Amino acid sequence: MNSSRCMIPVIKSPKDYQAYRISPQDTNRLAIVFEPATADASLTVCVEIFDQGGKTPPNRHQFAVEMFFILKGEGLAICDGKTVPIQAGDSLLVPPTGIHELRNTGLGRLYALCIMVPNEDFAELIRSGTPVELDEEDLSVLKRTNALVPC
Repeated sequence: MNSSRCMIPVIKSPKDYQAYRISPQDTNRLAIVFEPATADASLTVCVEIFDQGGKTPPNRHQFAVEMFFILKGEGLAICDGKTVPIQAGDSLLVPPTGIHELRNTGLGRLYALCIMVPNEDFAELIRSGTPVELDEEDLSVLKRTNALVPC
């Protein structure tokens, strides 16, 4: 441990998160929790919120590892042609180059904590989208599970 460098922890609450819809037709939104500018590290931490029936488009990352921790809801995780059901408490680790997507198959919204290391321009992609507001349901879920968000 390098004692000459002391980093003061960055504390945020759900009211501080900025949310975006990357493309207008997307059925998911991403609320940025931490990104390289605030974390002083090449990572992105966000909460991905899927509307009922929502999904991510199939995507891959050249170098980054992406982890999803399901906070609420249920759905399917697909990676390189393999499909597994997911629900609250499950986690999924996607290796670099894995073509993956998440689908909300439940009756309500699906919420997933998403961590991507290194950032690989993920935060910049999210911020290039359309800003959206987190509604009362989103804030309720995030406040109830804020102990799961790294501090």
